[in-house]
Order: sequence, then structure tokens, then C-alpha cells
Amino acid sequence: MSDLPRKAVTRTAKLAALPLGFAGRVTWGLGKRIGGKSAEIVARELQQRTAEQLFRTLGELKGGAMKFGQALSVFESALPEEVAGPYRAALTKLQEAAPPLPAQTVHQVLAERLGADWRDLFEEFEDKPAAAASIGQVHRAVWHDGRQVAVKVQYPGAGEALLSDLRQLGRFAGLLGPLIPGMDLKPLIKELRDRVSEELDYELEAEAQRTHADAFDGDEDVVVPDVVHQGEQVLVTEWMEGTPLSEVIADGTQEERDRAGQLLARFLFSGPARTGLLHADPHPGNFRLLAGADGRTRLGVLDFGTVDRLPGGWPEPIGTSLRMTLEGDAEGIYGHLCAEGFVKESIELDPEAVLDYLLPIIEPAQAEEFTFTRPWLRGQAARIADPRSPAHQLGRQINLPPSYLLIHRVTLSTIGVLCQLGATVRLREELESWLPGFLPED
Repeated sequence: MSDLPRKAVTRTAKLAALPLGFAGRVTWGLGKRIGGKSAEIVARELQQRTAEQLFRTLGELKGGAMKFGQALSVFESALPEEVAGPYRAALTKLQEAAPPLPAQTVHQVLAERLGADWRDLFEEFEDKPAAAASIGQVHRAVWHDGRQVAVKVQYPGAGEALLSDLRQLGRFAGLLGPLIPGMDLKPLIKELRDRVSEELDYELEAEAQRTHADAFDGDEDVVVPDVVHQGEQVLVTEWMEGTPLSEVIADGTQEERDRAGQLLARFLFSGPARTGLLHADPHPGNFRLLAGADGRTRLGVLDFGTVDRLPGGWPEPIGTSLRMTLEGDAEGIYGHLCAEGFVKESIELDPEAVLDYLLPIIEPAQAEEFTFTRPWLRGQAARIADPRSPAHQLGRQINLPPSYLLIHRVTLSTIGVLCQLGATVRLREELESWLPGFLPED
């Protein structure tokens, strides 16, 4: 049997304890205040305890709970520092690790999916997982032809757990608000739930990874490991060494941060044009910095379980919208947004107000290079989240068509990672190269 908690009542109770636990700690904090401790010290202790419970619960449950935690981890840059600080270490742990399944369970899955003689496929197989994530864990091994490989094994019951978690998290989204202040969690949870079937299908993942590996074969900047073997709930790919992006965020030099940020932006914008697919899980655990023999640093990309299908590359209206905004064409951008469904027919907005709303958001595309920082992102988040702000009122009236939901989330997540890196990036260069409509037609 797996140690992945699968009974809905057990998982529901653990998830329900998150907001209840927060409420209990608020009461505890009030008691500390009455006892004489300062508000600042009590708040810091309160956030630390909440972060520890959040990581422990989401990490133990894996499944949708951990997927939710990983998605949150790239948004911590947008939170006020007094809130983000205690969460940062706890949430970023979810990008790389979780309590592993026992070796016996892993062997059972491999025997069921690869056959009783599964060991004959490998010269070596390490029982201790190299990484453990939301729906599966990765083991290092040597394939029968001598290649170093990564063996991704899906947790037994992962599908049931994933759906159960996201249903429960959807019900608790309002109560979970205090855990991540200022964020609307319901759309994020719904989008994760809508992608469940793709996330669990290793055949689709293998197909997406092969497509990327072929498109980026021999590329000077991006490396995608080849698929070696694919079976139900088991995926074997080439092993890739490198420094996880989470380590670059924590301890990297500025040169490493800038290089990682540039390559991440390049992969984000070039990928759809070259593959017709958008890698849709851009948290730091899925990227590596690779030192090449030629001295050139490359970006290694992992985990193609969630992709958005963009057969024509990036949608042209995105580039056109950015260009019109940068040109200060208020009437033009407003008419364009109305035509594309970003403003519903029943709503009438002031074009100049729309332009004022958009310009700060696209600041990184205005200069030749831009330094992404946590304070910059916090400023953007505060401007839009503050109910007293005109940007907040206008933002509530902007509509996001369904076809843009995943693109929007991936773009925001990538910006979050760039801010975690504190990277200086020539973003405009990537937009000019890969985004249709961004450059005016001759």
C-alpha cells in the first residue's frame, strides 16, 4: 500500500485544519499581545507557525495540495515582505521535495507498469528518490544501454487525491485567504483542477517533451532531455545534471541570476513559436542551469506534464496589445481589447484609464533591459489589490477570455520567478524576436 493519504475524509480533515489552525493561532497571538509581547514579534511568530503548518500539510498530502503549494511558491514575491519572509523558505521547499514513498511501494508500481522483470531494464536503480513532487517522484538510474536516466513514478492514487484536494481547496478558498493575503485563490484552484487529466497522462507528457527535445536539439541556450521510455504512470527520460533554479535564487551570483533570467524569458517566448506548445509549470524546481564544456551556461527544462497548445505560437493580439500600449494609443488599445473580448459589450470604460492601468504592468517591455525585483512586483500587486485604488476598480471590469487563462497564469508565474532571481533581463529583445504583433508591420 502507498503512504499517500487517499481517503477523502482524511485529506479533507487535514486541509480543513489549515484555516482553522490559522484562526487558532490568531487567538494565541492575541493572548501573547495581552501578555505584553509587541505586535511585530507576535505577527512574525504567527506567520512562521502558519508557514510551517502549510508546508507540512501540503508536503505530506502531495497530490493537489502540493500542486497548489508549488503554484503559490512562485507568487511569494508579490506579497509584503513581512508576510512573504516566513513563507519563503517553507513554500520554496515544495518546488524540489516532499516526503518520499517507501521503496517497496515504488518497486510495486514498477512491477505493475513495466513488468515483473522491470529490473532487467536497468543496470542500476537508486531506491532513494532524487526528487519528489506533487503527483510523482523521480529516481536516478542507469538504463540497460548505459545511459543515465531519470525514472518518474506516479504516486498510486494520485488522480483520486489530486481531484479530491482541489475540490476541497476550492471550497476552502475563501477561508484560506489569510494564508496568502491579497490573492484571489479561486481562479488558480479552478485552473489547476481543469488540467488534472493532462497532468496524470504520462503519454501526453512524453509527447510534449519529445516535441521540445526535437525543437531545441543542439540549441545554444536551452536543453531538454530526451524521452527514453514511457509507460502508464512511469516515464523514463535522460538524466540532466545542473544547478536547480531554487539554488540560484538562494545563493547565485548576480551573473548567474541575470543569465538564468534571460534564458527563462527566452524559453517562455520562443517555446510556443518553435513547438506550438507553452510549458505551463514554470516554478523553479523545473529548471536547471547547466555549465557547458564551451563555457556557455544553458537552461535545462524539466516536467512537461502541463502544456498549453498554441499551434500558431503566441496569439497575435497579445503582441498587438503590448505595442499599442507602449505607443500610448489609448483609443487603439481600448478598441482592440473590446474586439478581443477583454472588455464585455455591457461595460464602457475610459480609454485613458485603461492605458493608465496597463502601462505600469508592461514597464519591463519599455526599456532595453529591466531589473525584476520583489519590491517592483509588490508595488504592482498592491496597486491592483487595494480596493481604494482606481486600478483595482478598473481591473475588476477587465474580462480574461478562457483561451488566455493559462497564458496569463504562466506569464505571471514567470515574472514571479524573475523577481525571485532579481534578474536584469533584456525582455524587449525576446518580445521583438518571438511575439507576433509586437513590432509594427512595415
